[in-house]
Amino acid sequence: MGRTVPTFTNIIDAELSSWSKYRRGLHKEDQELFDEVFRAAKLHLAENFYAMRTIPFESIIMSITLEQRKLIRKLQDRIERLEKSDEG
Repeated sequence: MGRTVPTFTNIIDAELSSWSKYRRGLHKEDQELFDEVFRAAKLHLAENFYAMRTIPFESIIMSITLEQRKLIRKLQDRIERLEKSDEG
């Protein structure tokens, strides 16, 4: 029999579990943000599984970074639109 390949969801969950002591040390509101950050990684399961880096945490961090960048761009666009509407 071949070896079982874990799903990327399992990999993320295992990584999250390894950070449990760190998470417990955070203030309640920071724990919620911490959970949000790891949820961002799950938005790119297929891409991460396809890439399957030697160190899976690299893929997790890239997914989180990508989601953070998308949010920054969205906020920048909104600010720009609001500034233009104030000029108008």
